[in-house]
Amino acid sequence: MDNEKHSKELHIGDLVKAELKRQERSIAWLAKQIGYTRQNLYHLLSRPYIYTDLLLKISDILDHDFFGCLSSEWQNKRKETNESLNDK
Repeated sequence: MDNEKHSKELHIGDLVKAELKRQERSIAWLAKQIGYTRQNLYHLLSRPYIYTDLLLKISDILDHDFFGCLSSEWQNKRKETNESLNDK
């Protein structure tokens, strides 16, 4: 899959920021929890990808399954691909 196309469809940093907002927590709060500076965390969340060990840590802290979001997206894309191949 084209990384540029994928990053437009699912941006893990945006998902983390949305969950922070839902929980009424700040990026500064999360940065402190994971031992990053606020600036470093802003930079990390601006990217469409994140290291799995960091995502696991963030998932634990926010008690949110970000891996499930990624898995659902992968399953949806796989289903769409299979359907488009079957239509040909």
